[in-house]
Amino acid sequence: MKKIVVVDDEADICFLLKRFLSKNDFIVETAQTGKDGLLLIESFEPDLVMTDFRLGDITGTELLNAIKSKRPHVPVLIITGYSDIKVAVNVMKLGAYDYITKPLFPDEILVTVKKALADAESEKSGETEYVAGNTDTVTAVKPGRKTTHKMKAGYVMGQSEIADNLFRQVDLVAPTNFSVIIYGESGSGKEAIAHEIHNRSRRKDMPFVAMDCGAISKELAGSELFGHEKGSFTGALQTKIGHFEMANGGTLFLDEVSNLSYEIQVALLRVVQERKMRRIGASKEIDLDVRIIVASNERLLDAARNGKFREDLYYRFNEFTIEVPALRNRKDDLLLFATTFLDTTNAELGKNVKGFSDEVMKDFVNYSWPGNLRELKNVIKRATLLSDGEFIEEKSLPFEIVNYSKLKDLDEEISAPVITAPVTQEAVESEDSKPSLKTVANEAEYDMIMQVLRDVNFNKSKAARLLNIDRKTLYNKMKQFDI
Repeated sequence: MKKIVVVDDEADICFLLKRFLSKNDFIVETAQTGKDGLLLIESFEPDLVMTDFRLGDITGTELLNAIKSKRPHVPVLIITGYSDIKVAVNVMKLGAYDYITKPLFPDEILVTVKKALADAESEKSGETEYVAGNTDTVTAVKPGRKTTHKMKAGYVMGQSEIADNLFRQVDLVAPTNFSVIIYGESGSGKEAIAHEIHNRSRRKDMPFVAMDCGAISKELAGSELFGHEKGSFTGALQTKIGHFEMANGGTLFLDEVSNLSYEIQVALLRVVQERKMRRIGASKEIDLDVRIIVASNERLLDAARNGKFREDLYYRFNEFTIEVPALRNRKDDLLLFATTFLDTTNAELGKNVKGFSDEVMKDFVNYSWPGNLRELKNVIKRATLLSDGEFIEEKSLPFEIVNYSKLKDLDEEISAPVITAPVTQEAVESEDSKPSLKTVANEAEYDMIMQVLRDVNFNKSKAARLLNIDRKTLYNKMKQFDI
């Protein structure tokens, strides 16, 4: 039986998750502080960790870094409120496997946990993320154009002019041995693009090996990249083959490469220049034939100018550059992406949801998608799980997406610059009668709470879920506004 550690400062969440997961044949232990969680992880040796992002004594980032430094191969699921989705996306760059948004739904949790454990098992047996994926063909029809693009492991290039341009660049560089830098926001599909370049190259029958440089600690990065000999340092109990060796003859993909330490960058430059490497603690050099593709969400030249990244290493990598657009900039592809994710989720959950209502598609188009394709996929997974009809309706979407326009207007109103006028006696006397910034925000908050309460016939549990807050917070707000 697989072992799971749950870390959450709410005792109710710990209790419910332990009871639910135990009924599904997992061994579960819980902790309510980050420090207790780390001690439990050390002694219990779990196969998976679920942790709230906001803990009282330690941040989710600190906890994740501590887990990954000791147990880098244990998948970590971040539990977070939907309002923290940007933070959750950033934490995933540091090595979290996925995030689960509150309120928690049992079926969604079970699917995510099983997938995380299965992927971790595949990684242990030496399989890469995309090896098992079948290749399908998606034909996208649009007035005036018909484009057929291939899909790998659930990633669709798209059907828009932006997608066509992206595909042309992939086709152009794939047959060469050029090193490639891929720029793009987190969740936009940089690794899928790298894998597609590999699949269209002469190296397609050789290994594709991916390494997330943001998820590996400074101490472990050298060993992960170059490998080590048994006994070469404390804890080196056996010989380890590094990512370069595993990718020999094929392609090595380094995601968030700017996170590598200066010392590792120096060693990496030598390997890139000489195409030879030496395991840590070894005397024999190994000849390498590896194509290197790197990815970053920040400009490497800017990082070099700021002293974060070696400029000579940047120029070694910068033989060809690809920009992966953010989802908010490619709304013409949105329906195709959403439909693809819906088909995948239907297969995972054994459901038969046929599509999306017009209101849902309007919400999708209006929303900014800070988490890009990864966020869209997670939203559709949850909405499919919640849907009880043939189409996904607004009621199955997160609160922030349905009310994005209103919340955006409110943010702009609150953050608008205040224009001051000369102070007069009349202004001083009437100062108390003018609304303050806090008053405007409170009124908007009151209106939103009242609207949701009326919509659910004052069912406080439903209202709290729609507002993405717990019931205690809702009661406090109602008391504050005398509702």
